[in-house]
Amino acid sequence: MASFAEALSAGFAELGLPAEVAAPGDILRRFRELRDRDVLKILSLAAVFAAPIARRALCIAHGFPCAALQGWPATLAILASLRVAMSSRGTRLVAVSDYSALHLRAIFSLRVDAVIRNPVRPLFLEEARQRNVEREAVTFVGRLHRAKNVGRLLPAIREVLDENRGLCAWIIGDGPQRTELERLARGDERIQFMGTLSPEQVRERLQRTRVFVSANPSEPFGIVYLEALSQGCAVAMPASGGGLEIAPHLIGTAIHLFPASMARGEIASALRNALAATAKVPDLKHYSARSVAEAYLAVDACFSRQGNSA
Repeated sequence: MASFAEALSAGFAELGLPAEVAAPGDILRRFRELRDRDVLKILSLAAVFAAPIARRALCIAHGFPCAALQGWPATLAILASLRVAMSSRGTRLVAVSDYSALHLRAIFSLRVDAVIRNPVRPLFLEEARQRNVEREAVTFVGRLHRAKNVGRLLPAIREVLDENRGLCAWIIGDGPQRTELERLARGDERIQFMGTLSPEQVRERLQRTRVFVSANPSEPFGIVYLEALSQGCAVAMPASGGGLEIAPHLIGTAIHLFPASMARGEIASALRNALAATAKVPDLKHYSARSVAEAYLAVDACFSRQGNSA
């Protein structure tokens, strides 16, 4: 979750507040800071183990335990960590979407104290340097894991490439399914696997993308949807998951949905509708690092007042 920590740290810096990103391995060496009530601790999942000894801490659930994605051992470890955090006095749990909060509450019986959606990295909110760039691609960005369902996307992507001369597809990211997905693409030169790119390179590709597409129906939030919208891409996505919360008012214009059943024709239809959309950058300032940092401070202040009045 390095990008989340860096973006949030940048948001606090904009507010004139000192913030430091600490690696999980360094947490326990900072015992005094963990116990200091004057220091707000925001603990992502890998640091939640420190919650029992921390004072004034907010623990972040960036999603919910999912055996299909993480495997059973990791899923059980994540659930145990969250339960330990919730049993710690003065620790609060923050979910990154109402969708994630619903799963944590209804399926795992965890108390979720607040929902604060993740920030988009400042890089993606900078004014684009490229003007009138030709948009030439359908793009996926993410880990090439079976939970992402990229294999379900490829036949529909090929269908719309056949209908739109000059259009190509960029698959950005790496993972255990890459070899299998390259085989499914069957040497189609219009479908390019680019591996892992830097954030700057991803932004440059998104600026040249007509439609961003993703196919994980249980995406906890989907920060990459925000990154795509910030660069003027239309988005095609499942009608499920936390991504639906990002900009509901754009559904049907910049955002086009396909059912979670993800039949080839349904995906292709959403891609066609998205290809017909006019590229436009929506107002995403409430996802800026500064705005999200302010939201964390507001939640901390609320619970601090409750603690003082108890």
